[in-house]
Amino acid sequence: MANANGPMGAEGRTVPRATNPMVTPLLTDLYQFTMAYAYWKAGKHLDRAVFDLFFRKNPFGGEYTVFGGLEECIRLIANFKLKEEEISFLRSIMPTCEDGFFDYLRAIDCSDVEVYAIPEGSVVFPKIPLMRIEGPVAVVQLLETPFVNLVNYASLVTTNAARHRFVAGKSKTLLEFGLRRAQGPDGGISASRYCYMGGFDATSNVAAGRLFGIPLRGTHSHAFVSSYMGPDEIVDKALQSHDGSSTCEDFVSLVQNWLGKIQRADSLRGVFSETNQSELAAFTSYALAFPNNFLTLVDTYDVTRSGVPNFCAVALALNDLGYKAVGIRLDSGDLAYLSIEARKFFQAIEKEFSVPGFGKMNITASNDLNEETIDALNKQGHEVDAFGIGTYLVTCYAQAALGCVFKLVEINNQPRIKLSEDVTKVSIPCKKQCYRLYGREGYPLVDIMTGENEPPPKVGERILCRHPFNESKRAYVVPQHVEELLKCYWPGYSDKPREELPSLEKIRHRCMKHLNQMRPDHMRRLNPTPYKVSVSAKLYDFIHFLWLSEAPVGELQ
Repeated sequence: MANANGPMGAEGRTVPRATNPMVTPLLTDLYQFTMAYAYWKAGKHLDRAVFDLFFRKNPFGGEYTVFGGLEECIRLIANFKLKEEEISFLRSIMPTCEDGFFDYLRAIDCSDVEVYAIPEGSVVFPKIPLMRIEGPVAVVQLLETPFVNLVNYASLVTTNAARHRFVAGKSKTLLEFGLRRAQGPDGGISASRYCYMGGFDATSNVAAGRLFGIPLRGTHSHAFVSSYMGPDEIVDKALQSHDGSSTCEDFVSLVQNWLGKIQRADSLRGVFSETNQSELAAFTSYALAFPNNFLTLVDTYDVTRSGVPNFCAVALALNDLGYKAVGIRLDSGDLAYLSIEARKFFQAIEKEFSVPGFGKMNITASNDLNEETIDALNKQGHEVDAFGIGTYLVTCYAQAALGCVFKLVEINNQPRIKLSEDVTKVSIPCKKQCYRLYGREGYPLVDIMTGENEPPPKVGERILCRHPFNESKRAYVVPQHVEELLKCYWPGYSDKPREELPSLEKIRHRCMKHLNQMRPDHMRRLNPTPYKVSVSAKLYDFIHFLWLSEAPVGELQ
């Protein structure tokens, strides 16, 4: 099992190891255990239940969501076992429960649970089950809170990352810089993982890089620049350490020489005069430490009058020694204007000193960026090659939660429905199959839910797709391709083949592929077209039959 190999289970299947020590059977709400006791007390705890995990509305005002968190859910059930100290804790907070109940808890695991899910990284839509969980009702209820917790944030932040990728465009590099602003260490680790899955290229989070193999990126802070007093400090420190002092002195002289040439260049006359020498010292020192990865923060003092010229002097000195500088980062000011001015400066350097490729130096922008600011930059015009995004990305500032729910749809083969005066909160009963129907142009047209025993839609055959609750919304579809959405990821005692958990890289690839398959009007930021989610005619009739059967009839006095 890619990226998840663990010991072999009783039936020869690989069991994924748990990665987060906080994700245990106790990561749930108290009422899950009180319900479990009530089920046990009534002799109902082994009743076979089917639950759907889904959401009701797409986030961020959009019309799509990316599903994340499945692997962590599978890891949870693979390692689901209450330890003796956990049993003791439960006994202390539920003192009136009988001893037999705790013996029952001591024995349970998820070997009799089945999990069917849409593959992680897929584009998904409201009402369609992301996961279908089947098993003894008491055990499955204990999974409700952790499953919702693991899917909610993962799907939300993956979707947020995908939306940033969409607005930035395919050609731009996206860097996740959110660790320091994330909601705690777990939030920071999860954000890095799911932002990469949603289309970001790298992270600043070293722990996430180690855990998940995500490419790492980073340079230095303003504090590094302001910690230097001047170029002489570099040579003095080298002399004190007896470590390459002559090389250091030669490089400092080379940098100063290039700065002088830039100042005297006719094409750059009037752009700047004297640069900040402490900044130049910091850049020089950083280049000596990282000659193959020289990327500097140029806005500590003044971008155009100091930061960019100082960078160019050091970059040209590196070029003389056979190294190629990477570029600059802008972290404040008018990013569109400053990026354009920096690009002009780089192009002038390339032309003035005949340094091929210098004009294409990388420009990274950061400073509380989000979807709106990137969209505004695109409309203004800019020369930014990479965006470093943190706070608004990892905190999902525009929307706090996705709102996943976990609803009982069948028990002991009897369909169940949850009713509400708010029709959007009425659940769709029974165990279902879900399909995605594609049109002639290769775009998905509609997702359809059918009863478990209904025949699947067939390519080239017309099928009636109905809105679950609005009788006037219906349409015939002749699919050119039919995709079954729910796959078996945990078969329990059944003999169904189990899907392997793919690597993060493969999940990321699936995400990019699915996003590229979507029709552009579903993806746009302003007034996107809603994607259609439907049920079969037979399931529509059954929903409304059950609705009328379960709803109490009022009486007028």
